[in-house]
This record gives sequence, structure tokens and C-alpha cells, in this order.
Amino acid sequence: MEKTKKFLLPEKEIPTQWYNIVADMPTKPMPMLHPGTKQPLKPEDLYPLFSRAASDQELNETDAWIDIPEEVRDKYRIYRSTPLVRAYGLEKALDTPAHIYFKNESVSPVGSHKLNSALAQAYYLKQDGITNVTTETGAGQWGTALAFASRAFGLELAVYMVKVSYEQKPYRRSLMQTWGAQVIASPSMSTKAGRKILTEHPNYQGSLGTAISEAVELAMQTPNCRYALGSVLNHVALHQTIIGLEAEKQMEMAGEYPDIVIGCFGGGSNFGGISFPFMRHNILNGKKTRFIAAEPASCPKLTHGKFQYDFGDESGYTPLIPMFTLGHNFSPANIHAGGLRYHGAGTIVSQLLKENRMEAVDIKQLDSFEAGVLFARCEGIVPAPESCHAIAAAIREANIAKEEGKKKTILFNLSGHGLVDMSAYDQYLSGNLINYAMTDEEIQKNLDRIETLV
Repeated sequence: MEKTKKFLLPEKEIPTQWYNIVADMPTKPMPMLHPGTKQPLKPEDLYPLFSRAASDQELNETDAWIDIPEEVRDKYRIYRSTPLVRAYGLEKALDTPAHIYFKNESVSPVGSHKLNSALAQAYYLKQDGITNVTTETGAGQWGTALAFASRAFGLELAVYMVKVSYEQKPYRRSLMQTWGAQVIASPSMSTKAGRKILTEHPNYQGSLGTAISEAVELAMQTPNCRYALGSVLNHVALHQTIIGLEAEKQMEMAGEYPDIVIGCFGGGSNFGGISFPFMRHNILNGKKTRFIAAEPASCPKLTHGKFQYDFGDESGYTPLIPMFTLGHNFSPANIHAGGLRYHGAGTIVSQLLKENRMEAVDIKQLDSFEAGVLFARCEGIVPAPESCHAIAAAIREANIAKEEGKKKTILFNLSGHGLVDMSAYDQYLSGNLINYAMTDEEIQKNLDRIETLV
């Protein structure tokens, strides 16, 4: 009998609600604080910055299920459900008893999972009567997703793109411009935050923290404008749970249940998207699934960071977030996985890590590309540099299963394809990429610079 490799849901089975894990968490995350008053945030504190619906979702601790608006579901139907795929080729190459599955989010029109939240946020902004939106982007995946979504709902978009990625990934920039967005290399001279950073560090190549500062500043100064964020915050992870909710049904179609669930980790949206629906069964039903966040060794906030209140941006415009952080002034190495170059983790993931409900591993850049190339040769898909970290972690677990002689079921999220990241692969294949890893001394030096904010 021919092996079944790919599992797709019929349209009637595509989820109609997102899952809010906070409602089921026995210990809720610590509250985010207003940067001025240092008091817990209320939804109305966020209304000047985000859509009203996203603000309400951000602080919702009671409703486990949130309806997906019909207009958003209509747009989801363009590409959802995404396939769940059994990686037979990779299993054979590793000679492992493990069964490896991946959720293929690269099939969206923008090539990544980011569209799941971009469509929702753009819809909510349109409902509020907003005409303009700003955002930041690291590798460009979120920027391209919001550019597509803004065009779909008739919004004007300005994207601050981290300067090193603006230069490394010109085709992501071109995609955003093709969909009508204005793209600005960050730091820039167009904002007070950008001018300050460039004055102090003229050759600074940028960070997500800097780009967020610029995007927030522009949003606050522009009439009828709001800001949209692509990761970190609770409402973004909420929208991404459609990934795991679909995967849950598809794993049932495959006749298996994951022992291990893995996602690459920058701010937490794709990790939460694949993990939280399965994690609810650990919390509510006593399941023992392991959850592994795979972050870059050059930006190891989960494995080497400090838990404390910190800003989500470099200039201190955002609310104070209880997070594992390397410091909002952290300057990451210029790795090609630009979407993972963020200094902190969201409140939900930070709380889950504190409670040991999940694990974290750090992956070196060369190890990630080695895993990505092996995956491409076995499965035919060239993965995004970010996704390569999840693949590397899955390979580690499959090799452990082989050493132990145990059959394990591993699920990871293929968050995006790498077809506009081929310059990174060119550098890897020609031997011009290097590993970046911070020493404990360097990490501690940066942590010591973080002032006690609360």
C-alpha cells in the first residue's frame, strides 16, 4: 500500500475559532505595565496604538475560544488548510525510528505563517475606520504579510525594515513594494528614535527593537494611523493558533499524536501557533507532550536571558513586558535568520518557560543551514533560515530517538520557505557564513546594563 504523505482538511473542518491559552493557564502571566504609570494595562490604554479588537484580545484572560471573523476566514480560504506532511525522506536519511511531521505554512501567498495574523489585524483596523498602518519587520516575512493584508483591506502601510535585512534581502523589500507598501531601512532619519540612534551609532545595522520604536513613533504622530505587530504579543500568538488547531485534526487523520512539538523562536508567534493547541491537553488532560522552542545561539533570550520587566522596543515607547530578555538595548549579530533577532520573549511563553511547561534550545547558524540543506534535499522544500532552526532541533530529537531505540512522533512548524533567502544559502554553500555565539560574559554585561524598570 502506498504511504500517505500529506494530510489536508476539508474546508468544513478548517477552524472557525482561535484558541486563547491564557484562559486555561492555572497561573496567569504577570501583567504588562503602562510605561508611564507602571500600572497594569487596561485595553483602553492600547486603543491609541492597536485596533480595538486586538487590544481587547491582548488582555483577555477568560475566553478560551475567540471567533474568527467571517471576512478573515474568507481570506484564509485562499491557502488554508495548509498541509501536514510526513517527512519520510528525512526519516530515511536519518535512519531514525522517529516519525517526523511538519506543518507547511510556506504555502501561503506570502510564503510564511505571518499572514494568519496580518489578515486579522488588517481587518480589525479597517473595521475601526483606520486608513494608515505602520509596522516593523526583521527578515521581511511580517512586512510582506502585512503588505498583502493591507492591500486586501484597503490600508496604506509603512514598514520599517531592519537595515541589515533591508540590504541582505532585497526581494522581500520588493515584495512589500509590489503590494503597495512604503519600506524604510531602520534606523532612519525619519523619526526621533532613528535620528538619536544614528547620531550615537552612525553605522548601526539595526534591530527589531529599533524598528519597533520607529514604527510606533510614526503611528502615534500620524492622523488616523495605528501600529500592527507581527510577534511577541498575546493577540498575535492567538491568531497563529489556527496552525496547531489544524495540525491537531490532521495528526488525528494520520493516526498519531505528537510526543514532541517544535517551533523556531524569535518573539513566539509561530512557536505559540503550533504549540498552544496541543499544550492545552497537557494543562487540562495530563498529556505529556514536550514543547521545544529553537532559538539562534546569537540571540539566546530563552536559554541565557533574564526574566524581568523590559521594554519591547529600544527607545522605551512600548508597555513594560514581563519577559525573558537580553535587554531592550541588545544589538544582535547579523545572522540571516532576521526574524529571530529579537531581544525578548512574549509574556505567555515566558510564563510557560518559568513553569517548565516547555523547553528551549539554542542553534548555531551553521548547524541551522546544515539542517535546512538536508531537509531541502530530502523533502524538496528550501526552508526559510528561521525555519531551519526548528528543523535542526527536530533532527536532534530524531537522532536521540535513534540512540535510544525509541519510536517518537515529532511535529515541527515549517514557518516559511527560503526562496527569497537564496543569497544566504549562496553564502553557506560557498563557505562564507560563520557562527555567532555570545559568551556568558557578554550576555551578563548586557544584562547588567538593564535598569530596574519596576
